[in-house]
Amino acid sequence: MSGSGAPAGTDRGLSYADAGVDIEAADRAVDLMRDWIEKTRRPEVVGGIGGFAGLFDASALRDYRHPLLATSTDGVGTKVAIAQALDKHDTIGFDLVGMVVDDLVVCGAEPLFLTDYIACGSVVPERIATIVKGIAEACVVAGCALVGGEVAEHPGLLEPAEYDVAGASTGVVEADAVLGPDRVRAGDVVIAMASSGLHANGYSLVRKVLAVAGRRLDGHVDELGRTLGEELLEPTKVYAKDCLALAEAYDVHAMAHITGGGLAANAARVLPNNLDLVLDRSSWSPPRICTLLGEWGGVASDELERTFNMGVGMLALVESADVDAAVDMLIDRGIHAWVAGRVLAGEGSARLEGSYGRR
Repeated sequence: MSGSGAPAGTDRGLSYADAGVDIEAADRAVDLMRDWIEKTRRPEVVGGIGGFAGLFDASALRDYRHPLLATSTDGVGTKVAIAQALDKHDTIGFDLVGMVVDDLVVCGAEPLFLTDYIACGSVVPERIATIVKGIAEACVVAGCALVGGEVAEHPGLLEPAEYDVAGASTGVVEADAVLGPDRVRAGDVVIAMASSGLHANGYSLVRKVLAVAGRRLDGHVDELGRTLGEELLEPTKVYAKDCLALAEAYDVHAMAHITGGGLAANAARVLPNNLDLVLDRSSWSPPRICTLLGEWGGVASDELERTFNMGVGMLALVESADVDAAVDMLIDRGIHAWVAGRVLAGEGSARLEGSYGRR
């Protein structure tokens, strides 16, 4: 018996490929994604893909009086399991970018650049390139550059078809233009911006409901007008440019990105401790997918509201005199927007009142 440690029948030692890591596949994935990354390029980006770090020319910040850098990081969560089950990977990038950059926008920051991280069980170049294509397309919508990223192959930790995605973004805002609790006043009016669906939150509950109810992703749902999988993979709406345009044009005091935790919890994050925010449920109807999940899984209404966005992806707290013009502007930009509530004296909490409007 040989003591070399080499696999039987070979005259070489173990390789990285023997351990399940295919460097050539990773290189092929990079080649396939180059053109999509180039589409996100901003004038401040220095160099191209392939370096150890992305470079961004910070001299552009000289035009600011007192620039503050803002940073945010997030992932897509278990929505990736739906993409993997359906073998459809071109929209998950919008979920990633939306979750990351719109957390910057709520403080008034313009997203400048984003980096991504994809961990997978096995690098399939075409699949990785498709994921990055979606990320790049969403970056174009958000106006930020995709300056770098990492694809990591984790055989044994992830199954060959499994992957997870995460990202981080940096933005900039003038110090005297930061939106948030310090600007909010009693009498402010709350504008709601419609979500495109569930976005990327609550999918662990979604998957539990589907398992309990025996619902198939490829099953057509008449109330939705499409398959359940198509509904659940509807990409996250990216609000970045629309919210920045709104803050530039009108007296916006704060914004709240409605993600994990639902409407009330996220709205409360932008309130000072002496004001409350009240949302009127009768001003809108939740997407049918929200109520269906409640029916299929026996999920209580308050649990639905703690988990899902209920059809609202973003809130803007606006000076009352600007409300009508602000809503009109958003509608002109293709955002379904409406007056959904108000700010009044209180103790720093947010709540929903009344019953939802009829569809």
